[in-house]
This record gives sequence, structure tokens and C-alpha cells, in this order.
Amino acid sequence: MQSALEAPLGAGSVAAVGVPRHAHLARWYLVRWLLLAFALALVGLGAWRYARRPAAPVVRYQTATVDRGPIAAKVTASGALSAIVTVQVGSQVSGRIQAWFADFDAPVKKGQLIAVIEPSLFRAAVEQSRANYAAAKAAYDKAIANRLVAERNYARELALFEQALAARADLDAAEAQASSTRADVAAADAGIQQARAALDQAILNLSYTRIVSPIDGTVISRNIDVGQTVAASFQAPTLFTIAQDLTKMQVDTSVAEGDIGKIRQGMDATFTVDAFPARTYRGRVRQVRNNAQTLQNVVTYDAVIDVDNPDLSLRPTMTANCTFVYATRGDAVRLPNAALRFRPDAATVAAMTRGSVAPAPAAAEPSALERRVVWVMRNGRPSPATVRVGISDGMVTEIAEGDLRPGDVAVTEAVVQADGRR
Repeated sequence: MQSALEAPLGAGSVAAVGVPRHAHLARWYLVRWLLLAFALALVGLGAWRYARRPAAPVVRYQTATVDRGPIAAKVTASGALSAIVTVQVGSQVSGRIQAWFADFDAPVKKGQLIAVIEPSLFRAAVEQSRANYAAAKAAYDKAIANRLVAERNYARELALFEQALAARADLDAAEAQASSTRADVAAADAGIQQARAALDQAILNLSYTRIVSPIDGTVISRNIDVGQTVAASFQAPTLFTIAQDLTKMQVDTSVAEGDIGKIRQGMDATFTVDAFPARTYRGRVRQVRNNAQTLQNVVTYDAVIDVDNPDLSLRPTMTANCTFVYATRGDAVRLPNAALRFRPDAATVAAMTRGSVAPAPAAAEPSALERRVVWVMRNGRPSPATVRVGISDGMVTEIAEGDLRPGDVAVTEAVVQADGRR
């Protein structure tokens, strides 16, 4: 029997090289597993690198729809109601209030007695002035008599002097006396006029103790009571405030200087008051005053609105929230103002356009400052569109020209976020 070493060698036999067959199989399996492990490592490395790559940004949009409808351009302002004619009734003399005859909201007529200042001191002043006037008249009569005596003495001295029976000195003394008495008459006459003026002033002051209404109207306020002392030394104190006609009122509004150019005389206006928030009152602009009011560097102008108040529901000093409509469009393409306020930065634009170059909007000419850029969703992607805007009511704006149609979706906000892969 031949041993394995002595067996004949085949052409392809493993034993021909002296290596066992099972050793070749083990080596072949090892190489196979190594290749498989290398392939798995490559796949894992690729997956890891893919997972660690920078995440593509995701943009979340808020949008608004373009529609069609009416637009009214408005200017809003606040103001205060008042009567067209309001008179503050004061006192020209000082004294103690003896009585008053008109209370709050009382109707009064022109010339009606509404208060009395205690008149005793003023009556005494009138009597004293009358006495002084009488004394001045008596002094005048005395001066007239003295003048007559002096003129007669001068006439006698002149006749005697012409006959050489009187000295020149006596004639000069008589002439001087006559001239002096004439001056005394003139002074006495001035004294009469002065006394008469003092009497008239005393009588006038006495009349001022009776406070009367200067107009027909309604008492809005009463600032006095019986026994109160009023002092009119430097400024006439206000005793009553009277409104002439509360069925005709006005609103003095404070319009910002940026809006005053839109207000014109004869323009219709509406307003509401806090007392009747569901009711809208209508009026008309009577006057746009040139005098400006400046408060904390804010400049406003007074636009006066006339309003009828037949039911007396409006009251003086009520706060009015006014609206002036200066332009209207019955059927306009309307874009929400939030879309016009949307101004994305460079990073947001890059994320929105996904690296593509967005067409740059044409620069607005100085005569076309109303041109604006709006981002509109086209085929699921935002793109800029240049439009020319018209009037606005504060919520929506008219699109006068541009590639916008009712039903288009405009972007109002864009938020860039990661896509969530890491």
C-alpha cells in the first residue's frame, strides 16, 4: 500500500505543492470575509459622512392672499368737542358774591341777571362821587363870580387911567387879577369834568356788581358760591362758562404734520366718542388752521369739524376719535400691508432661492417712490415682483401696477430652519 507521499501527483492536485487542500479553503474564506468587512466599512464611512454633512436649510413661510375689493384711504386723529361759541363770564370788580341765579346746565338769555356782587361799597363810592361833583360845580360858580368882579375892577381902573386919575400900577394889578380869575374859571371847569368822570366810573363799577349773561345759551360751569370773594385786581376771575348753542358743535382735532396735507376744507369726516362707541357721527371740515401746536417735539395742526347735535348727545370736552377719508377706490387689487413690510436679509434670500440668483428689482426712480418689491409664491417657490402701490387704509394697499393678480399668494414672513437630519 502506498503512502500519501508516494501517491502519483495529479496535474492540478493540491498535494502537488505539498499543501493540504483545507488550508487553501481557509485562506479563501478569510480573504472573502476581509473584502466583505472592507465593503461594510466603506458603506459605514459614507453613511457617517452623509449624516455629518451640513444640513440644507428649510424655510417656513407665512403668506397672505391678494384679493379685490374697495379701499378707503384715511387719516385718523383725536380731538375734543366744544360749542362753536363759548363765553367765559367774569367780574371786573372785586367783592363778595351776594347771590347767584343760574346753575349748571341752566338756559339763560342775553342780559339775564345771573349773579350779584355785594354792592354796598360801590353805592357809597357813587354817593361820594356825586358829592365831589356837586362841590366841583359850586367851585366853578364861585370862579365865575370872581371873574366878573375882577373884570369890572379892571374896566374901572382902565377908565380912571385914561383920565389920568389912576396910577399905572393900579391898572396893571387889576388886569392881572382879571386874568387870574379867568384861569380859575378854566380850572373849576376841569374840576367839574374830573368829578363827573369819577361819578361815571363809580356808577359803572356799581353796575358791574350785577353779572348778566352776554349771550343766549346754556351754563356749562359755575365757579362761584354765595359768600365767596372774587378778586379782579390783576385778572378777571371766571364766574360762569356759557355755551351759545349746544345743537351746533365743533371738534378741534390734532392732526399730525405728516397728514395735514391730506386734509382740506369742506372734507367729510366721521368720529366716535367713548360714551356711544357704536354710534358714528358725521361732520365737515370748516377750517384747517395754520397755527401749529408743539408738544414733546411733536407738531400737530388743528382741523376744525362742524357737527350737528340735535339730540344733545354730544357734550363739551368729550374726546372724539376722528377719521378723514381723503381717497377711495371702489374695486382695487388689494395686497395686505404685511407683504409690503417683508424685507428679507441676504441669508434669508439665499435660503429662499436655494442658491439661485434672484432677479434684482429695478431701482425706483425719484418720481416713482411708490414702487415696492413683493415676494410672491410661483410654482411653490418665492420670487420677487416689483409693483406700484396706490392708496392704503392701513391694513391693505392698492396695487396700481405690477404682476400681481387676485388669488396670488404673497409672502409676509420667512423663517429659516434646519432640515432635522442631525
